[in-house]
Amino acid sequence: MRTRREMLVSLSAASALAATGWSGSLVAMSGTPATVNRQIVLASRPKGKPTLDNFRLEKSAIKPPATGELLLKTRYLSLDPYMRGRMTAGPSYAQNVALNDVMLGGTVSEVLESKHPDFAAGDIVLSNSGWQEYETTSAQGIRKLDPRISRLSYGLGVLGMPGLTAYVGLLDIGEPKPGETVVLAASTGAVGSVVGQIAKLKGCRVVGIAGAKEKCEYAVSELGYDACVSHYDDDMASQLKAACPDGIDVYFENVGGSSWEAVMPLLNTHARVPVCGLIAHYNQTELPPGPDRMSVLQSVILTKRIKMQGFIISDHADRIPEFVTNVSTWLQQGKIKYKEDVVNGLENAPDAFLGLFSGANFGKLVVKVS
Repeated sequence: MRTRREMLVSLSAASALAATGWSGSLVAMSGTPATVNRQIVLASRPKGKPTLDNFRLEKSAIKPPATGELLLKTRYLSLDPYMRGRMTAGPSYAQNVALNDVMLGGTVSEVLESKHPDFAAGDIVLSNSGWQEYETTSAQGIRKLDPRISRLSYGLGVLGMPGLTAYVGLLDIGEPKPGETVVLAASTGAVGSVVGQIAKLKGCRVVGIAGAKEKCEYAVSELGYDACVSHYDDDMASQLKAACPDGIDVYFENVGGSSWEAVMPLLNTHARVPVCGLIAHYNQTELPPGPDRMSVLQSVILTKRIKMQGFIISDHADRIPEFVTNVSTWLQQGKIKYKEDVVNGLENAPDAFLGLFSGANFGKLVVKVS
């Protein structure tokens, strides 16, 4: 039985999609035959913030696997802010989604049929099947879900790409030391919540930046942060300064915007700034108004000898074994807590994805597809 929240999400998506001419049915699809695949494709490129008009639900025939291929059924789909960048036509660190192609995304999938010797029907795998119920694909890039991951959706979150992003960014680039102050934005999200808790395990003072007050309360009471400030508050910068009396040694950057502006003056000499995302800027179509602060940033980096390094987690696959070993152990020991925001039904993915940019989700956002 669906929760009231899930029913409201579904109804809200249904009414909104109907208003935009959405072509798919929102009726329960449990009786859909296994010969039909439902896919959500990129219907148009967004200008600024994405809308439901940018997506289209389609049906297609399922292609049987050829030699060396697999037929996968999507169990869980990950929704992440980086997908916004792949919806544009401009240059990026990876190939963007073509118009009328299936929206990309990491998935936990079940092998329904295998024509590859390394996989068998029933295997649970990590793949990039995207926003669709089935995929027929080569085995390249497909890997079996680590057996230590008992909760399948965790393979897309705390023990998947977001968790690895937190682990590598904080430990390899941030290099936190006991007694230092670590600050992070989006501090209760898929990446941030792992960053903050690992920083606490390393003996640091941790200060989060979040939106809703309930998220700040959760960061302190449940995740163990020393303080958390809301970026909705007009005096956020002064609150952050009060929460960091000894300045900031590590700032894990995944937001940008007002959070970065409040952090920059507080950075200590030899501070480290790992940069994995800039969600506050993903929907911008031009530079924001105001003075050019580039010279100020360059001066701060130079005079304080700050290391500010961007990274893409796909470059760090070699860190996966150590990451899974350590983080799964911390989870089992109760040293890391993790919150998920699970939405039921592929048809609700567009509406849930749009909520990422307004802070509607609380925890790692995943879609339970089947």
